[in-house]
Amino acid sequence: MNRIYLLLTLLIGNYAFSQCDSVNELNTKIVTLAEQKVGKKVLRGECWDLAKYVLDENNCKWDGLYIYGEELSKSACLMPGDIVQFKNVKLKYVRNGQTFQEIMTHHTAIIAEVKGEGDFVILHQNTGQFGKKVGKSIFRTSEMIKGSIKIYRPVSN
Repeated sequence: MNRIYLLLTLLIGNYAFSQCDSVNELNTKIVTLAEQKVGKKVLRGECWDLAKYVLDENNCKWDGLYIYGEELSKSACLMPGDIVQFKNVKLKYVRNGQTFQEIMTHHTAIIAEVKGEGDFVILHQNTGQFGKKVGKSIFRTSEMIKGSIKIYRPVSN
């Protein structure tokens, strides 16, 4: 068990994944705008189009590719509106007695809610579940068996 925990810790980059005590105004605007798009296609429906849309609408700094603001340190708290970049992530989980696997080779999502250490609700599109429309799902780091993630905090221009 210790070897599995160590491997998982290395793969997810040692993030503490704790919830911040409060949410800043910009992040509140980001998540509010993203939640208004649930069930709708944003731009071309690519996963990163949702992040592009909310960042551009809020005049935020980002590189136009996959750096969505300030990369959070490994011990930073998370808040709704933070943006997650998944790379080669593989998830394995059981729901209603059935085992599922998901792969996120290169995927972008917005944190809608921090549920607890390692668990958060994400808003994303271009998925097997929601297609090119924005949907909401839970992401549990405990179900991550491969890959890495980076988390960014949006920054105003």
